[in-house]
Amino acid sequence: MKLIYFARVKQMVGKAEEEVELPEGIATVGALIEWLKGRDEGYAHAFADLRVVRAANNQAHVQLDAPLTGAHEIAFFPPVTGG
Repeated sequence: MKLIYFARVKQMVGKAEEEVELPEGIATVGALIEWLKGRDEGYAHAFADLRVVRAANNQAHVQLDAPLTGAHEIAFFPPVTGG
């Protein structure tokens, strides 16, 4: 699965994207985040406050309880604001 990181998340994890093979049992975006947080301190810090993280599954915005079924690409980014 391809993971893409934008803005603050990208800065904290130290990369723009990566390919990962998920362990068994990772079935939702939230579970993916919990797994990522355990990888190292940068991920833990990037995902410490989930109020400031949004996700997209195959370029469609999703909630953290969204299933990963059919996901080829998951992106993480801060909330988007406009003016």
